[in-house]
Amino acid sequence: QVQLVESGGGLVQPGGSLRLSCAASGRTLAYNAIGWFRQAPGKGREGVTCISMSDRGAYYAESVKGRFTISRDNAKNTVYLQMNSLKPEDTAVYYCARKSGPGSAYCGSWTPIDFGSWGQGTQVTVSS
Repeated sequence: QVQLVESGGGLVQPGGSLRLSCAASGRTLAYNAIGWFRQAPGKGREGVTCISMSDRGAYYAESVKGRFTISRDNAKNTVYLQMNSLKPEDTAVYYCARKSGPGSAYCGSWTPIDFGSWGQGTQVTVSS
């Protein structure tokens, strides 16, 4: 069983940056697609970005394209989310998740139901 732990969240002013980390233990992340999702108060969980195995494709929600970057360091068993030019509407709890089941190496449609292991989340608040 894999355990995922997110870190790096916090309070930042609009236009600022944060880097979130998703560290795994128990199993390697190297062979699975990894996604970042977020959930704002009163809203459903939405996909932010996903990276396939061996960096064979990274995908972003339209709302974060050009501002967020996902990357992975297999040696550290960690996936990162670099968030720049943050906006108040980026405020949410951010979760990382490991895709499971058939096709787990690739993001595919990267909907939350495709991801079997989740971290506990880290709060990101963008406010002046």
